[in-house]
Amino acid sequence: MKHKWTKQSLALVLCGLLLTGCGAGAPAAESESAVAETTASSEVEESTTVAESTVATETEETAGTEEATASVPTKGIKERTDEMRDITPMELVSEMTTGWNLGNTFDAFGTSGVAAETSWGNPTTTKEMIDTVCEAGFDSIRIPVTWADHMGPAPDYTVDEAWMARVEEVINYALDDGMYVILNSHHEEEWRIPDDAHIDAVDAQVGVLWTQIAEHFKDYGDHLIFEGLNEPRVKGGQNEWSGGTTETRKCLDRLNQTFVDSVRATGGNNEKRLLLITSYASSHVVPTIGCLQIPEDDHIAVSIHAYTPYYFTYNGTDGSFYDTWDGSHRGDIDGVMRDLKRVFIDKGIPVLLTEYGAEDKNGNTSDVCTWVTYYLTKAKELNMPCFWWDNGLFEDGNEHFAIFNRRDLTWYRQDVVDAIMSVYYE
Repeated sequence: MKHKWTKQSLALVLCGLLLTGCGAGAPAAESESAVAETTASSEVEESTTVAESTVATETEETAGTEEATASVPTKGIKERTDEMRDITPMELVSEMTTGWNLGNTFDAFGTSGVAAETSWGNPTTTKEMIDTVCEAGFDSIRIPVTWADHMGPAPDYTVDEAWMARVEEVINYALDDGMYVILNSHHEEEWRIPDDAHIDAVDAQVGVLWTQIAEHFKDYGDHLIFEGLNEPRVKGGQNEWSGGTTETRKCLDRLNQTFVDSVRATGGNNEKRLLLITSYASSHVVPTIGCLQIPEDDHIAVSIHAYTPYYFTYNGTDGSFYDTWDGSHRGDIDGVMRDLKRVFIDKGIPVLLTEYGAEDKNGNTSDVCTWVTYYLTKAKELNMPCFWWDNGLFEDGNEHFAIFNRRDLTWYRQDVVDAIMSVYYE
């Protein structure tokens, strides 16, 4: 069933969300009793899920072979499809299992021309790389792209044809494997400043950029998805990573709407293409997701980033971190999933976690496997595809999120890949 947001229904939803802390700063921390209650509830849910899975398996064994096979996801390269189906966002998202980010590649900035692809140290992307990722079981890929160094001056902001062609080439590598592809606009913070002082110029540039991208890909099928904005925020601004301000959130709503309007206006398959809007800084905190305006559109989903718990997945800037996972922080994951379910999924709006992951810390692969199994199991229960952030860094530099060795076509952390796939494949 399609869900079309009306101004009246949206107003009612937003009024209700105001009670959850919209505009009131960061949400209060959960009490120990609340976390304990959530953990107990999660254990019951896990037990129920196992029981239901057992019943489902027994039922499948008595059904026809063709029907049973169709209900189980399969790994590997599949046939390309360029069909644009008139299906709901929930239906499309339910076809996706697990995803991977081609990070620190086309999203690199500081260099113009196609040489920018390798300017941050990763090798040129090849078809063999994408094939290897797909064969491992990732059926979806996010291709972050920074356009800032590849656009001409105002008012046309003409995108470099060679850059567009190279991005398209890699998109086709993935589509040829039957994968779902998310194409976005990534590190644009130097010009894409969502505040009152800049919004008019920024809004115009966002519209022109996405008109060009959408026009170029208008004949592509529904396996190509557009994500308008990545982590939109005022760099160094108030509450940069925790919801911004009333002013900046309103500016973001305007940019999300402009993105949607610009793509739809190009017609063709873009009239039905799945479009991802996002919250301030792509954050999951209640002050920003609770106030997010959803455009009136039949083919919308929400993109969110959730490196949760932060001090396990990242090394904190203040030096704080922990590298073991004993389950005591499961409530952090439960809370994020609960908020996203209440604010979006329960209202018929799919959520894609387009970035998640955990750094390698002193070879803590076993702990990461335990963490990712719990994380993805909770996301799968809500039909939320998750895209591992892979920046190609494992030994050099910082933020060692890489799991795939793009030079050798091997896996830095094979056990983590196996843990991811065990959640989705029998």
